[in-house]
Amino acid sequence: MHLQLEKKVALVTGSDRRTGETIAESLAAEGATTIFHGNDELPDKPFAVCGDITSEAGCHQVLEQVTELGLSVDILVNNFGSADRHSWEDSTTEKWLELYQINVLSAVRMIQGCIPTMKQRGWGRIINLGTIGSHQPNNIMPAYYAAKGAMATMSASLTKELGGTGINVNTVSPGLIRTEQVETSYRNIATKKGWGEDWDEIVKKLVARDFPNPCGRIAEREEVADLVTFLASPRADFINGQNIRIDGGAINYV
Repeated sequence: MHLQLEKKVALVTGSDRRTGETIAESLAAEGATTIFHGNDELPDKPFAVCGDITSEAGCHQVLEQVTELGLSVDILVNNFGSADRHSWEDSTTEKWLELYQINVLSAVRMIQGCIPTMKQRGWGRIINLGTIGSHQPNNIMPAYYAAKGAMATMSASLTKELGGTGINVNTVSPGLIRTEQVETSYRNIATKKGWGEDWDEIVKKLVARDFPNPCGRIAEREEVADLVTFLASPRADFINGQNIRIDGGAINYV
Protein backbone atom coordinates (compact mmCIF):
# COMPACT_ATOMS: atom_id res chain seq x y z
CA MET A 1 0.00 0.00 0.00
CA HIS A 2 1.41 3.37 -1.02
CA LEU A 3 0.94 5.78 1.89
CA GLN A 4 1.59 8.98 -0.12
CA LEU A 5 3.89 10.55 2.46
CA GLU A 6 6.67 11.72 0.14
CA LYS A 7 5.73 15.42 0.29
CA LYS A 8 4.84 15.47 4.00
CA VAL A 9 6.92 16.73 6.93
CA ALA A 10 6.58 14.85 10.22
CA LEU A 11 7.78 15.85 13.69
CA VAL A 12 7.89 13.10 16.34
CA THR A 13 8.51 14.30 19.89
CA GLY A 14 10.68 12.13 22.11
CA SER A 15 12.09 10.32 19.08
CA ASP A 16 15.69 10.06 20.23
CA ARG A 17 15.10 6.52 21.56
CA ARG A 18 12.72 3.60 22.05
CA THR A 19 9.23 3.68 20.50
CA GLY A 20 9.44 7.31 19.40
CA GLU A 21 12.59 6.63 17.38
CA THR A 22 10.95 3.60 15.75
CA ILE A 23 7.89 5.69 14.80
CA ALA A 24 10.09 8.40 13.29
CA GLU A 25 12.12 5.83 11.34
CA SER A 26 8.90 4.26 10.01
CA LEU A 27 7.63 7.62 8.76
CA ALA A 28 10.98 8.32 7.14
CA ALA A 29 10.99 4.89 5.48
CA GLU A 30 7.62 5.73 3.89
CA GLY A 31 9.07 8.89 2.36
CA ALA A 32 8.13 11.60 4.86
CA THR A 33 10.72 14.22 5.72
CA THR A 34 10.99 13.32 9.39
CA ILE A 35 12.25 15.56 12.18
CA PHE A 36 13.62 13.71 15.20
CA HIS A 37 13.34 15.38 18.61
CA GLY A 38 15.36 14.99 21.77
CA ASN A 39 14.28 16.65 24.99
CA ASP A 40 17.84 16.94 26.32
CA GLU A 41 20.18 16.22 23.39
CA LEU A 42 20.09 16.75 19.64
CA PRO A 43 19.56 13.37 17.89
CA ASP A 44 22.20 12.38 15.34
CA LYS A 45 19.80 12.48 12.39
CA PRO A 46 19.60 14.44 9.11
CA PHE A 47 16.72 16.53 10.49
CA ALA A 48 16.74 16.99 14.26
CA VAL A 49 15.65 19.44 16.94
CA CYS A 50 16.22 19.66 20.68
CA GLY A 51 14.32 21.34 23.50
CA ASP A 52 12.60 20.61 26.79
CA ILE A 53 8.96 20.63 25.74
CA THR A 54 7.76 20.43 29.33
CA SER A 55 8.27 24.20 29.32
CA GLU A 56 6.94 27.06 27.22
CA ALA A 57 10.49 28.13 26.37
CA GLY A 58 11.50 24.62 25.29
CA CYS A 59 8.51 24.25 22.96
CA HIS A 60 9.25 27.63 21.43
CA GLN A 61 12.88 26.57 20.97
CA VAL A 62 11.84 23.38 19.15
CA LEU A 63 9.45 25.19 16.82
CA GLU A 64 12.09 27.84 16.03
CA GLN A 65 14.55 25.09 15.08
CA VAL A 66 11.96 23.55 12.76
CA THR A 67 11.63 26.92 11.02
CA GLU A 68 15.42 27.23 10.81
CA LEU A 69 15.47 23.87 9.01
CA GLY A 70 13.24 25.50 6.38
CA LEU A 71 10.38 23.15 7.22
CA SER A 72 6.82 23.35 8.51
CA VAL A 73 5.01 20.45 10.13
CA ASP A 74 2.26 18.49 8.36
CA ILE A 75 2.27 15.57 10.81
CA LEU A 76 2.77 16.01 14.55
CA VAL A 77 3.23 12.86 16.62
CA ASN A 78 3.14 13.64 20.34
CA ASN A 79 5.09 10.64 21.58
CA PHE A 80 7.04 12.33 24.39
CA GLY A 81 5.88 11.31 27.87
CA SER A 82 6.83 9.66 31.12
CA ALA A 83 5.35 6.89 33.25
CA ASP A 84 7.16 7.61 36.52
CA ARG A 85 6.30 4.85 39.02
CA HIS A 86 4.39 5.97 42.12
CA SER A 87 1.53 4.82 44.34
CA TRP A 88 -1.50 6.61 45.71
CA GLU A 89 0.28 6.77 49.06
CA ASP A 90 3.34 8.61 47.75
CA SER A 91 1.71 10.64 44.94
CA THR A 92 2.15 14.21 46.08
CA THR A 93 0.50 17.24 44.53
CA GLU A 94 3.84 17.98 42.89
CA LYS A 95 3.88 14.52 41.28
CA TRP A 96 0.39 15.01 39.82
CA LEU A 97 1.33 18.42 38.43
CA GLU A 98 4.66 17.11 37.07
CA LEU A 99 3.06 14.25 35.14
CA TYR A 100 0.30 16.48 33.78
CA GLN A 101 2.96 18.92 32.58
CA ILE A 102 4.95 16.14 30.92
CA ASN A 103 2.15 14.10 29.38
CA VAL A 104 -0.51 16.70 28.53
CA LEU A 105 0.76 20.27 28.40
CA SER A 106 3.85 19.37 26.37
CA ALA A 107 1.52 18.00 23.67
CA VAL A 108 -0.87 20.96 23.94
CA ARG A 109 1.96 23.44 23.38
CA MET A 110 3.27 21.59 20.36
CA ILE A 111 -0.24 21.34 18.91
CA GLN A 112 -0.85 25.06 19.34
CA GLY A 113 2.46 25.78 17.64
CA CYS A 114 1.81 23.54 14.62
CA ILE A 115 -1.89 24.11 13.94
CA PRO A 116 -1.66 27.51 12.17
CA THR A 117 0.43 26.26 9.22
CA MET A 118 -1.63 23.06 8.98
CA LYS A 119 -4.75 25.21 8.67
CA GLN A 120 -3.14 27.30 5.95
CA ARG A 121 -2.46 24.17 3.90
CA GLY A 122 -5.86 22.65 4.64
CA TRP A 123 -4.35 19.34 5.74
CA GLY A 124 -2.66 17.96 8.82
CA ARG A 125 -2.32 15.08 11.21
CA ILE A 126 -2.05 15.18 15.00
CA ILE A 127 -1.43 11.78 16.60
CA ASN A 128 -1.15 11.56 20.38
CA LEU A 129 0.40 8.53 22.06
CA GLY A 130 -1.71 7.36 24.97
CA THR A 131 -2.06 4.09 26.85
CA ILE A 132 -4.69 1.42 27.42
CA GLY A 133 -4.45 2.56 31.04
CA SER A 134 -6.67 5.50 30.11
CA HIS A 135 -9.35 2.88 29.31
CA GLN A 136 -8.60 0.56 32.21
CA PRO A 137 -6.23 2.12 34.75
CA ASN A 138 -4.42 0.13 37.39
CA ASN A 139 -4.13 1.11 41.04
CA ILE A 140 -0.47 2.05 40.57
CA MET A 141 0.77 5.24 38.84
CA PRO A 142 -2.54 7.11 39.30
CA ALA A 143 -1.14 10.49 38.25
CA TYR A 144 0.24 9.04 35.01
CA TYR A 145 -3.02 7.30 34.07
CA ALA A 146 -5.02 10.40 34.93
CA ALA A 147 -2.75 12.51 32.72
CA LYS A 148 -3.06 10.10 29.79
CA GLY A 149 -6.83 10.07 30.29
CA ALA A 150 -6.76 13.85 30.07
CA MET A 151 -4.75 13.59 26.85
CA ALA A 152 -7.41 11.35 25.29
CA THR A 153 -10.15 13.79 26.35
CA MET A 154 -8.13 16.72 25.00
CA SER A 155 -7.76 14.90 21.67
CA ALA A 156 -11.53 14.38 21.39
CA SER A 157 -12.14 18.06 22.09
CA LEU A 158 -9.51 19.10 19.55
CA THR A 159 -11.10 16.93 16.87
CA LYS A 160 -14.31 18.97 17.16
CA GLU A 161 -12.42 22.26 17.26
CA LEU A 162 -10.62 21.41 14.00
CA GLY A 163 -13.68 20.12 12.14
CA GLY A 164 -13.66 21.24 8.51
CA THR A 165 -9.99 22.26 8.52
CA GLY A 166 -8.59 19.06 6.97
CA ILE A 167 -6.66 18.31 10.17
CA ASN A 168 -7.35 14.90 11.71
CA VAL A 169 -6.66 14.09 15.36
CA ASN A 170 -6.31 10.57 16.72
CA THR A 171 -4.95 8.88 19.84
CA VAL A 172 -3.00 5.61 19.70
CA SER A 173 -3.12 3.69 22.99
CA PRO A 174 -0.71 0.76 23.27
CA GLY A 175 -0.54 -1.86 25.97
CA LEU A 176 2.84 -3.27 26.97
CA ILE A 177 5.51 -2.66 24.32
CA ARG A 178 8.81 -4.52 24.04
CA THR A 179 11.33 -1.78 24.64
CA GLU A 180 14.83 -2.23 26.07
CA GLN A 181 13.52 -0.89 29.38
CA VAL A 182 10.57 -3.32 29.52
CA GLU A 183 12.67 -6.30 28.45
CA THR A 184 15.37 -5.55 31.03
CA SER A 185 12.78 -5.18 33.76
CA TYR A 186 11.10 -8.51 32.97
CA ARG A 187 14.39 -10.35 32.54
CA ASN A 188 15.29 -9.19 36.07
CA ILE A 189 11.94 -10.46 37.33
CA ALA A 190 12.48 -13.74 35.46
CA THR A 191 15.85 -14.22 37.15
CA LYS A 192 14.33 -13.72 40.59
CA LYS A 193 11.40 -16.05 39.87
CA GLY A 194 13.40 -18.72 38.07
CA TRP A 195 11.58 -18.33 34.74
CA GLY A 196 14.73 -18.98 32.73
CA GLU A 197 16.38 -16.81 30.07
CA ASP A 198 14.36 -17.63 26.94
CA TRP A 199 12.47 -14.46 26.03
CA ASP A 200 9.48 -16.28 24.54
CA GLU A 201 9.02 -18.24 27.76
CA ILE A 202 9.39 -15.07 29.82
CA VAL A 203 6.71 -13.40 27.70
CA LYS A 204 4.27 -16.25 28.39
CA LYS A 205 4.77 -15.78 32.11
CA LEU A 206 4.54 -11.97 32.05
CA VAL A 207 1.40 -12.07 29.90
CA ALA A 208 -0.29 -14.49 32.29
CA ARG A 209 0.71 -12.38 35.29
CA ASP A 210 0.49 -8.77 34.10
CA PHE A 211 -1.05 -8.47 30.63
CA PRO A 212 -3.57 -11.19 29.72
CA ASN A 213 -4.60 -10.88 26.07
CA PRO A 214 -5.82 -13.22 23.31
CA CYS A 215 -2.66 -12.72 21.23
CA GLY A 216 -0.58 -14.07 24.11
CA ARG A 217 2.30 -11.61 23.80
CA ILE A 218 3.23 -7.94 24.01
CA ALA A 219 3.55 -5.47 21.13
CA GLU A 220 6.73 -4.88 19.17
CA ARG A 221 7.64 -1.24 18.65
CA GLU A 222 7.38 -1.67 14.89
CA GLU A 223 3.71 -2.63 15.22
CA VAL A 224 2.89 0.59 17.04
CA ALA A 225 4.93 2.54 14.49
CA ASP A 226 3.06 0.92 11.58
CA LEU A 227 -0.29 2.02 13.03
CA VAL A 228 0.91 5.57 13.64
CA THR A 229 2.39 5.78 10.14
CA PHE A 230 -0.85 4.67 8.52
CA LEU A 231 -2.89 7.18 10.55
CA ALA A 232 -0.42 9.88 9.50
CA SER A 233 -1.05 9.21 5.82
CA PRO A 234 -3.64 10.54 3.37
CA ARG A 235 -4.93 6.96 3.17
CA ALA A 236 -6.42 7.53 6.64
CA ASP A 237 -8.37 10.68 5.73
CA PHE A 238 -11.65 9.30 7.12
CA ILE A 239 -10.22 8.13 10.46
CA ASN A 240 -10.66 11.00 12.88
CA GLY A 241 -11.36 11.51 16.57
CA GLN A 242 -10.49 7.92 17.52
CA ASN A 243 -8.67 6.43 20.49
CA ILE A 244 -7.28 3.25 18.93
CA ARG A 245 -6.04 0.52 21.26
CA ILE A 246 -3.16 -1.68 20.14
CA ASP A 247 -3.18 -4.21 22.92
CA GLY A 248 -3.71 -7.68 21.45
CA GLY A 249 -7.32 -7.65 22.63
CA ALA A 250 -6.47 -7.10 26.32
CA ILE A 251 -9.42 -4.73 26.59
CA ASN A 252 -12.29 -6.27 24.70
CA TYR A 253 -15.38 -4.11 25.19
CA VAL A 254 -17.30 -2.98 22.09
